Order: sequence, then structure tokens, then C-alpha cells
Amino acid sequence: MNVADCIVTNTEVPSARYANAWGSIVVAHDLKDRLLHAAVLALQLRPRLPAEVTALHGLVLLHGPPGTGKTTLARGVAQELAPLTPKRRARFIEVNPHGLMSAEHGQSQQKVFELLADYIPGLADDGLPTVVLLDEVESIAVARSAASLQANPADVHRATDAVLTALDAIAHDHPSLIVVATSNFTAALDEAFKSRADIAIEVPLPNADGIRTILERTLTEFGVAYSKIADLAADPGLETVARRLVGLDGRRVRKVVTEALGRRRETVIDPDKLTMRDLAEAAAELSAAADEPRAEAWHAAA
Repeated sequence: MNVADCIVTNTEVPSARYANAWGSIVVAHDLKDRLLHAAVLALQLRPRLPAEVTALHGLVLLHGPPGTGKTTLARGVAQELAPLTPKRRARFIEVNPHGLMSAEHGQSQQKVFELLADYIPGLADDGLPTVVLLDEVESIAVARSAASLQANPADVHRATDAVLTALDAIAHDHPSLIVVATSNFTAALDEAFKSRADIAIEVPLPNADGIRTILERTLTEFGVAYSKIADLAADPGLETVARRLVGLDGRRVRKVVTEALGRRRETVIDPDKLTMRDLAEAAAELSAAADEPRAEAWHAAA
């Protein structure tokens, strides 16, 4: 695969496409503040001070369980960052890093370095503040100490080395670039990669209050097409449903509404017939399904 094919998105922001990204993720406000502040501060300091002074690489690491909104937050921070820049514009580049790993000897290292140290800086050579999203970065920054002997450990080491070298080049030569990397498995990440992060922010599973907020928003948004569904957002029973879903990620929580709609033919034909009982029963099933693998893991550990 050509490195250009690894670019999923290359667009200027603000953009209508990402207008709702930041607000759609329910997390503590200070988490979003930390993310945005880290990006703005890096753009403020790096053009004026050498990396040896600030120790900044322009790298932000978002980590946590799947489905918690890390990727959406990374897209949203570019949108939020743009109005705070001198030109009130920024660029957002999203990368699919999986296409960089090759079975051919030495190819992974070459592609990783070419993309991060050459191709992406070339896309941003006009100096416009640029946020680069590396989703599931553990695919290219594998912990070298834990490289599997079943794979090609030499190529794994070389690819990780290429990531680190490219990040060092970005830190010194491209102060307008901010790399936001996401990871579901930080234990799989190389320690040297993690040490280069200016800030590492954990995006946790939502608590009961967060789940209720997610459900309220989802029901309200369904109400645009089905007005009676929106009425359920104010139902006191939603609190019980939310508590039942603790332990699930935000993406799964949102799907509770469609799970509930699919339980009865009446609600499939007319979604406005959805009831709180439908939601409660769907939540109970999803919670039980989520508990099964947890119990299996506990018994295996015991």
C-alpha cells in the first residue's frame, strides 16, 4: 500500500462534518479541557522555544477501553482548536496506520517513516496548525520488549524505531503539527513512545450519571423523527436503566435504544410506541451479556 492510501481524511476545519464531534462525547469537562489546552499550548510554545527546552513533541495520547469516544474526541479537538489559532483555521488529517505494516522485510519501517516524517509534513507545509490522528497506534508502536517471536521481531523493532525517529523529527522541524494518538491497549505500546507524549489522558467508561446523559441525548435525538421517543428522556425510570448499564461503553449504551426498538414488532413498525419497559428489558439483556465474559475471565483467573 502506498503511504498516500493511508490518509483517511485531509481537510480544513472548522467543518460541518465535525461540528458535533466534541459535544457528542460525554466525559468530565476537565478531560476535554486538558486535551484542548495541551494542543493549544504546544502550538504556542513549540514555534518559539526549542524542543530541548520544552521537551514537547506535539504528541497527545488518548487511551482507554474501546467505545469511550477517543477517536471522536481527537476529531473534535481539531474543530475546537481552529477558532483559537491566528487564522481561525486548522487542518485535520486522519491516518489508518494498519496499512503501514507489511510482511515484506523492512517495508514497515520505510513506510512508517515516509508517512510521518515526509508525507504528512508535506501536506502541512503551509504552516497551518494541523492535527494528525493516529488511531489505534499500538499497531505501529509495539512494545519492543514484548515483541512476539511468532512475528518478525526485527521488523517490529524497526517500525517502532521509525515512529520514534519521526516523532523526534516532528518535534524539531514541524512545530505546527500536533499528533493525537489513540490506544485501547497501552500495555502494548512501547515505553519510549509513551515517554514522548506531552500528555496522556485516560478516557474512561461512563459512570451512571454519564450513561443517563448519553441516554437522554440519544432519546432526544431520536425525537427529531419520532416525537414520543423524546418524552422518555425525562422519564424518572431512565435512572434505573442507566444504573443497569454501568460497565458498558458509550457506544454500546447508545445502541440500547435500537436494541429496545427491535424487541417488539409494534415498535419496529412504529418506533413511537417505545416504552420505558422496553428500554429496561433491553438494558437487562445487554448487562447480562456483558457480565458473562467478565465471569468467564474471573473463573479463568481463579
